[in-house]
Amino acid sequence: MTVLIEEIRKSERSAALAQNLLEIWEKSVRATHKFLSEEEILKIKKYVPDAVCNVETLLVLREKGEDSKRLGFMGIEGKKIEMLFLLPDARGKGFGKMLVQHGIEKYSAEEVTVNEQNPKAKGFYEHLGFKTYKTSESDEQGNPYPIAWMKL
Repeated sequence: MTVLIEEIRKSERSAALAQNLLEIWEKSVRATHKFLSEEEILKIKKYVPDAVCNVETLLVLREKGEDSKRLGFMGIEGKKIEMLFLLPDARGKGFGKMLVQHGIEKYSAEEVTVNEQNPKAKGFYEHLGFKTYKTSESDEQGNPYPIAWMKL
């Protein structure tokens, strides 16, 4: 499968795009964030469209071709990866690595926060050279989800 990474400018971010990325987000979260309750997923879901529409840099990974479907996306704010989500069937194929490397090379991304309860994500970033420099017992909203701050 051949894929493309597209930067979607803020002026090009539509409600339809936000809805499609929300669907990717939800499928990804349900596959990887087993520590979240149904109530928490639904609560967070309300904020995702606004986050994808307002993040500084939005990169979308899609199949190349006429009927190209979106496979995932990554958001970068400054030099920090704020979000990275892939459809479950797109995981394990090098697409996440491709997005992160693109973010590092083109946008100088060098930092990320990861839920410690998602060890595969933490291991993924460690494999790419990120190292934990700080941890906390709660996330940025004060919820009881331990976070690791990682930097290249």
